[in-house]
Amino acid sequence: MVISKRIVCLANSRKMNERCVAGKEWLAGAPGPWIRPVGNRLMGEILLRERRYGDGADPELLDIIDVPLQRPQPKGFQSENWLLYASQRWVRAGHAKWPELSRLVDEPASLWLNNSHTRAGVNDRVSESAAHRLNSSLYLLHLDSLKLSVSVFGEDIVLMRRRVQADFVYRGTQYKLWVTDPLIERTYRAKPDGDYNIGECFVTVSLGEPHKGDCYKLVAAVITPDRERK
Repeated sequence: MVISKRIVCLANSRKMNERCVAGKEWLAGAPGPWIRPVGNRLMGEILLRERRYGDGADPELLDIIDVPLQRPQPKGFQSENWLLYASQRWVRAGHAKWPELSRLVDEPASLWLNNSHTRAGVNDRVSESAAHRLNSSLYLLHLDSLKLSVSVFGEDIVLMRRRVQADFVYRGTQYKLWVTDPLIERTYRAKPDGDYNIGECFVTVSLGEPHKGDCYKLVAAVITPDRERK
């Protein structure tokens, strides 16, 4: 049976070589819970043919989408997962505006658990054992300011590559997290290495799948006023 859920798209981020889409349910113009459609594969990534509209277009941030689903399929702390009904096209039902984002914002006390850092990051990971005691993996935050850094990063010389990192403060705690928003990555990797101040924005933060004993916090979307108007 197909279950259609209407969501506001708050992430269409890079995952493996495909995408991770997530949003909040839109119930008669009011926000509901987070929903992350997942494909029927090990990591749950969604292929283009599974997520595109009838005209072949890829969903964009703030699109209001009717997504065909089968059933809830939580996976550990990723309680928001729903198994996608992959053979039916998605339907674009509208587009949310900047003022509406404030109604969708989450206000957690912190971004899950803090005080675990990678070499380049700050408060950017949670141990796999600790993550399995959590019950959520998505937040939408409103930030007064955000800095994006473009440089060659890596935990060791073999993995060094040019990446985009988000640097911000939330409730008095600093975070430096990798960005997986494809448009932001393309835009800022085309610029010279350096720091770029974004100003006011909304960001979707995700706690990713376990990898070598840790789960990494990622900035899955950066929504600015200019981007919303486009």
